[in-house]
Amino acid sequence: AEKMKMAIMGAGAVGCYYGGMLARAGHDVVLVGRPSHVEAIRRQGLFMDTQRFKEHVQVRAGTEASDIAGAEIVLCCVKSTDTQATARAMQPYLSPAALVLSLQNGVDNAEQLQSELSKLNVRVAPAVVYVATEMAGPGHVKHHGRGELVVGPATLSDEETRQFAAAGVTIEVSGNVAGALWAKLILNCAFNALSAITQAPYGRLWQTPGVQSVMRDVETECLAVAAAEGIT
Repeated sequence: AEKMKMAIMGAGAVGCYYGGMLARAGHDVVLVGRPSHVEAIRRQGLFMDTQRFKEHVQVRAGTEASDIAGAEIVLCCVKSTDTQATARAMQPYLSPAALVLSLQNGVDNAEQLQSELSKLNVRVAPAVVYVATEMAGPGHVKHHGRGELVVGPATLSDEETRQFAAAGVTIEVSGNVAGALWAKLILNCAFNALSAITQAPYGRLWQTPGVQSVMRDVETECLAVAAAEGIT
């Protein structure tokens, strides 16, 4: 099978996990991230501490947007607040036939990428990410669970889908990716905001008197906005 040539733009916890899995399976991957991570990865590989294995994975790493040059698939894993600046940084280096996949929380990142990159003939598509990972130190990604991606029909070819699956990344195809992105956003709004404010983990948060009704209020408000946007 053909090796895929891929770049991970924003190699934090999510980017390092997916980039690492694909590099481990033999694909040509470059991680573009912060200097502290990049230096560690160049020195000793990416240390992947996952639920199934612990090993140092050899993978190329750099700190510049120019490092994505030649990639057929670019996984954009930066925070939503950095989407537009990242798109502008990538623009001079994207191959014309490249696919840019947004692996980001939020509901409009793919649209922002598309509008910034509209002069180019690149394809941009959203992916919903279900993975629990953290950077446990420079060049050290710790995986806590799951790891699948949800994409729309015709986003990846059958061969690419097989390659991802063979690398341990399950691809689910959905006719309603927008709905899946919103569902994740609503869960994040209900749980993450309250967890951050209270500095309490979900389990304890959920059992705190009054919290469930606040979560329901958040969900109701989010669902109303989604409905107004025509999202199912």
